[in-house]
Amino acid sequence: MVEGGIAKADKTEFTECWRTTWKTPYIMRLAFSAGIGGLLFGYDTGVISGALLFIKEDFDEVDKKTWLQSTIVSMAVAGAIVGAAVGGWINDRFGRRMSILIADVLFLIGAIVMAFAPAPWVIIVGRIFVGFGVGMASMTSPLYISEASPARIRGALVSTNGLLITGGQFFSYLINLAFVHTPGTWRWMLGVAGVPAIVQFVLMLSLPESPRWLYRKDRVAESRAILERIYPAEEVEAEMEALRVSVEAEKADEAIIGDSFGAKLKGAFANPVVRRGLAAGVTVQVAQQFVGINTVMYYSPSIVQFAGYASNSTAMALSLITSGLNAIGSIVSMMFVDRYGRRKLMIISMFGIISCLIILATVFSQAAIHAPKIDALESTTFSPNATCPAFAPLATPNAPPSGWNCMKCLRSECGFCASGVQPYAPGACVVLSDDMKATCHSKGRTYFKDGCPSKFGFLAIVFLGLYIVVYAPGMGTVPWIVNSEIYPLRYRGLGGGIAAVSNWVSNLIVSESFLSLTHALGSSGTFLLFAGFSTVGLFFIWLLVPETKGLQFEEVEKLLEAGYKPSLLRRRNKAKGVDTA
Repeated sequence: MVEGGIAKADKTEFTECWRTTWKTPYIMRLAFSAGIGGLLFGYDTGVISGALLFIKEDFDEVDKKTWLQSTIVSMAVAGAIVGAAVGGWINDRFGRRMSILIADVLFLIGAIVMAFAPAPWVIIVGRIFVGFGVGMASMTSPLYISEASPARIRGALVSTNGLLITGGQFFSYLINLAFVHTPGTWRWMLGVAGVPAIVQFVLMLSLPESPRWLYRKDRVAESRAILERIYPAEEVEAEMEALRVSVEAEKADEAIIGDSFGAKLKGAFANPVVRRGLAAGVTVQVAQQFVGINTVMYYSPSIVQFAGYASNSTAMALSLITSGLNAIGSIVSMMFVDRYGRRKLMIISMFGIISCLIILATVFSQAAIHAPKIDALESTTFSPNATCPAFAPLATPNAPPSGWNCMKCLRSECGFCASGVQPYAPGACVVLSDDMKATCHSKGRTYFKDGCPSKFGFLAIVFLGLYIVVYAPGMGTVPWIVNSEIYPLRYRGLGGGIAAVSNWVSNLIVSESFLSLTHALGSSGTFLLFAGFSTVGLFFIWLLVPETKGLQFEEVEKLLEAGYKPSLLRRRNKAKGVDTA
């Protein structure tokens, strides 16, 4: 028995999902159509990583100002905070379907604005519009799928949204690679996002509202009609009865506290079930971001360049591997989330994430220590006025200053022109400019400005890939599943909105600070910091997040009403003679 007296659900095989959707294809139609919001979410958060490389080439001010680069990336996240906050209210007031339609319009507007942007500030405006759509889609799509899915396969179906998020990120890298040599590069990359928005808008027009939302609005006949298309005939009455009991309890609660937004917010925090749900839901959303995943997804080409791969095309091609692994990991989540449970997948995932981050920190530390040395003679005679300003006063013929290597050169805001003879031989520390880059290339050499040639570069790619492999099946998809099923019906939009806002605020903090952190701490120190955050997140997931696999929504409420404690703490309390039931 789980705490609260609810029987544990039987293990659900992945094949059960396919058997059910094969017999009732309408379920998959609902899940896939709503899941396109996840595709848009993934595409718009992933595409900027490659587009930014070419935006920097078109706008010198973007290339010279890391804060402007961070702003272009993170403004979509800032918009998502507002979209998620407002989306919670729209979900409860106007329904899940209407929220998805509004998100599609915002996606389309943002894509058009960015594609025709004449200046960086216009790109930022377009990113904000896209962010509004991302914020609404991030909470609404899994919520809609969850409420339109049978409990026994709910986790697998909500994982389709996660699969489409990672699929969207993978698709964004493919598009980035496809348009590398096309005039307008980044404009095409950002503008393509308008196409799936139009597709989803058309599909959602032919689909119904969430049956649970309809029942809550006293549209019982419509709710029954949809449930009859989702559940076998013998299960419909039981589902309707569970809805009736849940809604009557919520209406009694509403009669006491009122129905305004302020009253609902106050009532949510006064309700122990909602408080415990929010503690779990917010914990997993914040932990998802502070493991550093979006530094990998937003800046993966930059990270690959930190690892010593200077070419834009090479960096994006290698980044394609990480996004592909992310998509594969989402499929793994679909296979196991209803079989082994949400809690177990997240805890295993966090242990893997922490291990990979520590190894990555070690790899980048060794890469910095063993970076190619500076050739003092070459640095001072490479070409007229070419010597790095920070290096020039310290250099003497054939004797570089103590401690100077390629990494020290880059941290002094200069460029490194690698040796044309051996890849890891001493090179020239020169000024950071497009002209110097062209001069270096004209001599058959490679110009580095974000990372140094390194024998350890391939290890960074390997462990970035492993990081994604352990992240995607657990922390990549499960937090959205947990938040789609852990709140009472009356507070589901509000609770999901609060949790989504916490996700996007955390995302904004991480994405806005990443480039500054790497400049201040180096890549090694930054990944080690994320390992520390991940360890804290693992502890709170273990402490606060219950298992919800296979449970009806009403059973989840009873579980939280009784109060959740990890089994280890329950055993200790029993040993002390304390009743924790």
